[in-house]
This record gives sequence, structure tokens and C-alpha cells, in this order.
Amino acid sequence: MLNWIYWAVSQVMLGWHWVWDKLGLGEWLGTNWDWVLSIVFLVLTVRAILFPLFVKQIRSQRAMQALQPKLKALQEKHKGDRETLQKEMMELYRTEKANPLMGCLPLVLQMPVFLGVFHVIRRLDGGAHDPNLYGWTESLFTSATQAQLFGVSIGATLRQGGAATVLCVIFGVIMIATTYMTSRQMILKTGWNEDPQQRMVQKIMLYGIPATMIISVSAFPLGLILYWTTTNLFSLGQQFWVLKKYPPMVNGKPVQPKPKSPEDVELIEAKRKELAPKVGAKPVNAKKGQPASPAKAQPAATPAKADQPAAPKKGQKPKVG
Repeated sequence: MLNWIYWAVSQVMLGWHWVWDKLGLGEWLGTNWDWVLSIVFLVLTVRAILFPLFVKQIRSQRAMQALQPKLKALQEKHKGDRETLQKEMMELYRTEKANPLMGCLPLVLQMPVFLGVFHVIRRLDGGAHDPNLYGWTESLFTSATQAQLFGVSIGATLRQGGAATVLCVIFGVIMIATTYMTSRQMILKTGWNEDPQQRMVQKIMLYGIPATMIISVSAFPLGLILYWTTTNLFSLGQQFWVLKKYPPMVNGKPVQPKPKSPEDVELIEAKRKELAPKVGAKPVNAKKGQPASPAKAQPAATPAKADQPAAPKKGQKPKVG
């Protein structure tokens, strides 16, 4: 069923190996860089293909966030009438061009690719496998089987002991840490959800998935751990750019960036005080750069008393009462 996925993954990997091999990248530091870079650029190829879908996913999420006030209003209006509520919500999604299912699409598409990478790299463990499967020649299969990363076969697992265990543990820790950082980056940008169920989902993404990967490290080949780590690093950079371009929204409004630490708050406050005009400072003349002279106060006009006759004009005889 997934043979076409295995074939596609193999061809991309073999294609990048051909490129690096033609460029003369050989073996140094106990590493076959042509094969290691073929795994790294397999990640970049997959993510480049999925990048437009990732952007659509973020846009759809922002559209859904912007619709939250309207969705809450519909829920209050049609409380107890689920059929009408569903119809109104679907109409709202259609009008606003929002797709709630778009958020899952990139992840769903990545899973078969990950299974394909796992299947291909697992065949490089030195066991009895058909070398001509999925477009490999016998010479390429033998070369990939003998490929190493810092002296350890890319098909080796943690259970083999020795240097394989040490290197798998090191890269496994990096893989788990970058998985945690990817989820944390998103939560720091959007903040913890006020809804208890959504907050629980965030906690599972932040802590649960990295915890389950501790067990996965023991079964993953070194090449697959490298693949996942590279994917996480690419995701961190991709998320940073996309979150900056399409900022998260709460209650239909973009989330304002918050200071990350008390030191940031103090720095912002000090800068504000530095730029604020000082009390008692003399105003500066904009033209000459000299303190401006205060304007002379004009004496207020003295109101004429009601019972006092007005002063006669020049050349006019005063009236006699």
C-alpha cells in the first residue's frame, strides 16, 4: 500500500546522494557526508513541498481565531439546537473562507513520509534485504549500508551498544529537546488557552509528545533520529518566520508581544524614562539649539467698573452728570 511512498523517498534520497557525490563530498571525521547530507536534504525537500500547505494552515488558524467572537455568539444564540448551530457555523466558515480541517493537513501528509523514511533507513542495518528494491542498485545499497556518522552506521540503533548507544543518546536528546522547543515556541507566541480542554491539549503537545519520544529513541535508527532532528530545526525557523508574518489572534485581535522576563520590563521602563521629557527642563529653541526665552506675560485687561464713567476720547468734552 505504501510502496509508492517508499519508492519516492528512496528516489529523493538517491538523487541528493548523487549531487553530493558528484561534488566530491567524501568521508572525513568518520562521516560519509554524501549520505548524511542526502538525509538532511530529504527533509528540506519534503518541507519545501509542504511549505505552501503550512502557510495555508497558519492562515486558516488565524481565520478561525478571528471568528471566535462570532462562533461564541452563535453558540449562545442556538444553545440546545445543535443542528441549526452546525448549519450556521458551516455557513460562517464558507462566508469567511475558513477551513477548520486545514490545521491537520500538513501533519497528516508528513506521517506517510516519516514511515517511508523509517522503512528505507531501517533497511540499511546490514541485514538481509533486497538491494534492488525501490530503485536501489546493489552498489548504492552496499555504500549506504556502510555509511557512517561519526564512526557509527546510519542504520544502527541504541540497542547495539558501544559508540552506537552513545551517539543515538546524544542525537536523541537533541531530537527530544527540539521537539519540546517547537511546541514551546508556539505556546509562548499565542499564550496558554483559557479553555481547560484546550490547555490540556497544549500540555500534551508540550510535555507528552517529547516524553513518548524517550521510548522511540531506543527503536529509531541513527539516520531516522537525524531526520527528525533536522525536521525540528527546520520547523523552528519556519514557525518563527510564519508567526512573525501572521501573528496569532485572541478574540479576533492580534496578540501583542509580551516581555519575556522581568529584565526586559525594566529595560523597557528605563528606555521610556530616558526618552520622556524631564521635569523643569528649559525648552529648546528648534532653530538655534538655544533655550527658548519664555514669552512675556501680557497684563490682563482691567475690567471697567460699572459705576465709573468711561474715559472721554481725545478732543471730546466730558459729560456732566
